[in-house]
Amino acid sequence: MSKYWHVINVGIQNTLVYRFNYFAKAAILLIPLMAVILLWRKIYEGNDSASIGGFGLGEMISYYLVVTIVDSLTGVAEDDWQIAAEIRDGQISQFLLKPIDYLTYRLCLFGAGRVTYTLAAVIPVGAFIIYQWDFFVLPKDLPTVGWFVVSLLMAALLQFFISYTMALLAFWVLEVSTFIFILFAFEYIAGGHMFPLTILPESLQTLLSLTPFPYQMYFPVSIYLGQVTGEEMYRGLTIQAGWVVACFIMARWVWNRGIRRYESVGG
Repeated sequence: MSKYWHVINVGIQNTLVYRFNYFAKAAILLIPLMAVILLWRKIYEGNDSASIGGFGLGEMISYYLVVTIVDSLTGVAEDDWQIAAEIRDGQISQFLLKPIDYLTYRLCLFGAGRVTYTLAAVIPVGAFIIYQWDFFVLPKDLPTVGWFVVSLLMAALLQFFISYTMALLAFWVLEVSTFIFILFAFEYIAGGHMFPLTILPESLQTLLSLTPFPYQMYFPVSIYLGQVTGEEMYRGLTIQAGWVVACFIMARWVWNRGIRRYESVGG
């Protein structure tokens, strides 16, 4: 395990070199967030007691604030692009000759990147939350916080395994950008980044519940806000864990298939 701790330390040191870039990125991302919040405040204007998709004004604003927090803690940044580049350029050959598991190596770098980005985003995101504090909803109790953290960790693993598997398509195709952009589009809409999924028709919600996308964002945020509780929450956590295991197995399977046909060119 010491070698992977070393990878994490090196990853943090490397990403700290670009800490201002992370800070600037976090600050700039608050601009569209502010626009979305102003839009919803206009929708609820004159009827603050209204409920849309089970969300009041405060809960709706809190939803987007928590989405921003969850995204900073779990979102895949450039990991998929880097993996695809290492396969395409032959750099992955070095990992085949060393006693190191590539998936674990990339997972350590992913974790290091998330830690660095989160630390850089604390100031701008924290200041924005304080600015919107009158509309910010806190978890109702400590158990809710605990289950939210559990779901948050599984959401991070789920996002990583899906992106990792998508990047491994570089074993078969030269350019994976199209696949990555398509995946991002599905995650952004079906995952609940754009709006709470309860706004959608019930039939579409049921269909999306059969995919891993809601468990990447919408589900952990719903736990935080108390929208999902009791038996429904436990069932959702079980499904989320099932998707994590399934995506991990898929990642391993695609790697094993891809490495069989891998040919190093200048690696």
